[in-house]
Amino acid sequence: MSLDALLHELRLDAGFLRNVTAWREAPPRPPRYAPYPAKLDWRLPMALQQRGIYLPYVHQAQAVAAALAGDHVVTVTPTASGKTLCYNLPALHILLNEPRARALYLFPTKALAQDQLVELHGWVESLQADIRVAVYDGDTPQAQRKRIREGARLVLSNPDMLHTGILPHHPQWSEFWRGLRVVVIDEIHAYRGVFGSHMANVLRRLRRIARFYGADPQFLLTSATIANPQEHAQRLVEAPVTLVNDNGAPTGARHFLFYNPPLIDPDLGLRRSSLLEAERIGLRLLQARVQTILFARSRLRTELLLTYLREAYRQQGGDPAAVRGYRGGYLAAERRTIEAGLREGAIEAVVATNALELGIDIGHLQAAVLTGFPGTIASTWQQTGRAGRRQDASMAVLIASAEALDQYLIQHPDFFFGRSPEHALTNPDNLVILVNHLRCAAFELPFGADEPFGGVAFTDELLRMLASEGEVQQIDDRWYWMDSAYPAQSVSLRTASADPVVIMAQPAAAEEGPRTIGELEREAAPMLLYEGAVYLHEGQTYLVNRLDWDKGHAYVQPVEVDYYTESTSTTDVEVLATHQQVVEGDLVKGYGDVEVRSQTSGYRRVKRWTHETLGYGEVDLPESVLQTSAYWLSFAEPLVDALRQRGLWQSDPNDYGPNWPEQRDLARARDGYRCTQCGASERNGRQHDVHHVRPFRSFGYRRGLNLAYLEANRLDNLRTLCRTCHQRLETGSRLRSGLAGLAYLLGNLAPLHLMCDPSDLGAYADPQSAHTALPTLLLYDRVPAGIGLAERLFEIQPLLLQAAAEVLALCPCVRGCPACIGPTSDTAEALEWDTKELTRALLAAALAGMEATATATPD
Repeated sequence: MSLDALLHELRLDAGFLRNVTAWREAPPRPPRYAPYPAKLDWRLPMALQQRGIYLPYVHQAQAVAAALAGDHVVTVTPTASGKTLCYNLPALHILLNEPRARALYLFPTKALAQDQLVELHGWVESLQADIRVAVYDGDTPQAQRKRIREGARLVLSNPDMLHTGILPHHPQWSEFWRGLRVVVIDEIHAYRGVFGSHMANVLRRLRRIARFYGADPQFLLTSATIANPQEHAQRLVEAPVTLVNDNGAPTGARHFLFYNPPLIDPDLGLRRSSLLEAERIGLRLLQARVQTILFARSRLRTELLLTYLREAYRQQGGDPAAVRGYRGGYLAAERRTIEAGLREGAIEAVVATNALELGIDIGHLQAAVLTGFPGTIASTWQQTGRAGRRQDASMAVLIASAEALDQYLIQHPDFFFGRSPEHALTNPDNLVILVNHLRCAAFELPFGADEPFGGVAFTDELLRMLASEGEVQQIDDRWYWMDSAYPAQSVSLRTASADPVVIMAQPAAAEEGPRTIGELEREAAPMLLYEGAVYLHEGQTYLVNRLDWDKGHAYVQPVEVDYYTESTSTTDVEVLATHQQVVEGDLVKGYGDVEVRSQTSGYRRVKRWTHETLGYGEVDLPESVLQTSAYWLSFAEPLVDALRQRGLWQSDPNDYGPNWPEQRDLARARDGYRCTQCGASERNGRQHDVHHVRPFRSFGYRRGLNLAYLEANRLDNLRTLCRTCHQRLETGSRLRSGLAGLAYLLGNLAPLHLMCDPSDLGAYADPQSAHTALPTLLLYDRVPAGIGLAERLFEIQPLLLQAAAEVLALCPCVRGCPACIGPTSDTAEALEWDTKELTRALLAAALAGMEATATATPD
């Protein structure tokens, strides 16, 4: 069946269309050409003619002309529009005409560099030119590295290798630096958040070393469609950049479907799993022989979807080996095999994380299925652009998850299609990041008196701080690196840490040694590689037997089980310093520095397919501490008291009465300081919780008015529980307050209005903040020291609260659901109050207070 036939079939499928909230069709677009710039070396158009390319697209001609004029250039066009020629032509022109010239290509991943190596070898062969091209990255054999440093004229690498393997060893590259004329930076939309902030500092160091050798390279950049490409490029290279965005490439007809899984419990707002819907749609595409890519938002979801789809395809008589997975953690050779299989058509479907979002050559797929909103509008277009890379028709399906952000978008398709993609946000002068790269720069070259680094005016003060720690020393008017440490090695550019956890499969035969099957960044290990976890890799199930945290080794063994595991964690947030705080009527809003303490405390075993809980386990791993920035919103006592009198406030911290400390200790002693649920003993100085079997608030205690606490705190109403079991018990009954409901809703909506990834933000509800002494919700940046999200939240608070009110008004659930204030249940405890109504009342009071304040404030 052709894709057109399948699309026709879907249009006649009433059951399928019932869940489609939007079906947008973009008509085919013809190509637009322009002549080659007159300055371009004649050999390059001739080589293109040998490939059947007689004229460049409009944007290619414009980009090449600007580059040949000496401008820094950023080209911004959609996926598969031929951006590679925009930098290859001017770079090759320079190398052909300047025998001493050198060029450096930087890609965000090793796979992209390997792709381009094949392309450039083809160019060199066609041109019969003396241009040695080589990849220099962590996989380059040691025996080849010296030859590359001394002889390569065009080096392909990545920011990580530039940071740790090239810049610190620049004397070994002296000839290369003296001749450096062009630096290509591909896919700059990937350099956002912490990675982008690091990248800007790496480029500061690159330009500093280039100046030392007398070079002043030209920067040629490319990007997928984002809202601020020129600004973003200029922030990275800290120089004026010419923007080229007049796309002349052709496209076939594109069909984009928004799909909302059917409701299975309208009152609770529960929908069928987006994974199961993706499996069903993916199977339909496989049966129609439509080569497809399916994206999932996490490693776990990728492996689950891969397992489901393979099994379903096998049951229908298909070859499960034709369906493969692709994500971070796979070994390089494994990824290259999968990429080749897609290009050759041997692989019919691939299930991937955003590792395949970037422009790796994987052939010409016809369909893309997105299992959940990828987090940004830019990423959504990038992922859907992986299908339809020729002038043939293509389709993309966005399947919404039950989360609030997904449901908001799936029910507001005009918001998505009418909104420009997000801004790429970076903060190169984040003090934590800046100081780390200042260390690296001092190691590479001494700093002169008053020599600036970055956008701060106090470089000398920072150097004096490093001198006080014995890392640098001032001799005359220069600062020299004195420490024996190699600073770049301890600075990771990405969320991945410098010391990943290596995953080692234990063999069946005792005489064989462990086999490395992958690796995982240390930050993610407590959530995926704890002892007892089920780890999925290429559809194979492994049980984690042991995690050696200090050595960074996780030992796993293959198992056949019908469940997977999900971790749980606890979080506490403390305000350290206030940058700005204002009072608006009964609201207090502010932003500043905070400390976030998180700990993975346990996990649950979940049955595949049915997703029912089979059991629980405990995790004992170190606590993680993050110092970052946060926005907070506190609710003053008059507002809270008005809600309390109407019975619409249940967020007060519990006052358990004057005998609580004594009764709590007695309960723990009676239970032998062990959890009565799982038997875990107290350890590492951490006391277990004590839980009220019958909820304390149901006794109606009021300090000074009655003695109900005596009955509530009887030992027969108390149970000792570890943090994991206590959290699980309360989560099971969904004891959610209006404050927690609003924190959940704002935390899910904020990324859309901030134009950032959902994983960049965390949400926290504090019934009584130590900072304001008021009920407070906090949204915090997950990047050390922050990248400016907290300040932006402070500014857009009215817009965010209005959007939250709209979600609550439109959500069809009765008492709350994952699409609005979070999941609820019908247990007796949870039914004591209507969390959705509590959240609605709190939000309405906040908006009314803001409106009153705005009315009372003169223009």
